[in-house]
Amino acid sequence: MIKGNYNTKDLAIKIAVILLTGITGAVGLNYFLIPAHVFSAGMTGIAQIVGAFFESVLGLTINTGIMIFLLNVPVFILGFIKIGKSAMILSFANVISMSFFTTLIPTGEVTSNVLMNSITGGVLLGIGGGLSLKYGFTTGGLDIVSLLLSQTTGRTVGNYIMLLNGIIVVVAGFFFNWESALYTIITIFTMGTVVDRIHTRHQKMTAMITTAKADEVKAALREELVRGMTVISGLGGFSASRRDVIMIVLTRYELYTLKQVVKEVDPAAFTNILATESVVGSFLNEEEQKRIKIGQS
Repeated sequence: MIKGNYNTKDLAIKIAVILLTGITGAVGLNYFLIPAHVFSAGMTGIAQIVGAFFESVLGLTINTGIMIFLLNVPVFILGFIKIGKSAMILSFANVISMSFFTTLIPTGEVTSNVLMNSITGGVLLGIGGGLSLKYGFTTGGLDIVSLLLSQTTGRTVGNYIMLLNGIIVVVAGFFFNWESALYTIITIFTMGTVVDRIHTRHQKMTAMITTAKADEVKAALREELVRGMTVISGLGGFSASRRDVIMIVLTRYELYTLKQVVKEVDPAAFTNILATESVVGSFLNEEEQKRIKIGQS
């Protein structure tokens, strides 16, 4: 029952994030970046460039939302084959949401200041991207391409994301104008900053959980997290009653799961979250956690 309730709430939050990503992304594009002729990062930026190319060279106007969807379809087919269905379904739903709202919301102009458009558009797109990564999926496109390239070559995903976004900047400058390219750099930097503020997957935290149901909390946490725990016997300073303190080091990304589990098992538990500057010793990364989960199943 605990796990079922948690999964239901988790799915509801992820659906809300998908809808929010579509709306903020569409507003960022249609009201800020597209009117200012500034390009976004990732597949969205490529969709803008392709659309602008068709319009300027062939005289054909193609909605950016439709172009986002069309460009992402082959990427997701490859992702389903190489990465797996579970990792792709929510990401594909994210792309559909983005495409739908970008097509639905009309293009308008809030300000003629290109710098303000670049920053505001980057913030709005970064909000959706950061929240998506925080809850375990992506905005599709170049994130998936970078992941596939990383798995093939062994280089980091971040390196490929920077390389591919750099290509977008060069193409924007070469085919259109270098002023647009420079403002595109500002947009990409703004997006990256916002994403890093929201998606704090690699920031380590220490949770100190004071509870009278230590065994139940430990068992529930083991089902959801592949992390070691230390149990310290404690005594309530005011009540003088026995309490156990569970200490667990985890990433900030995993805090959401921990809070939901503890709340379900022991609503009376007191959890103190501490920032952890560094960890010396074994701290499992994502791949190591996946291997352990596969071994347990």
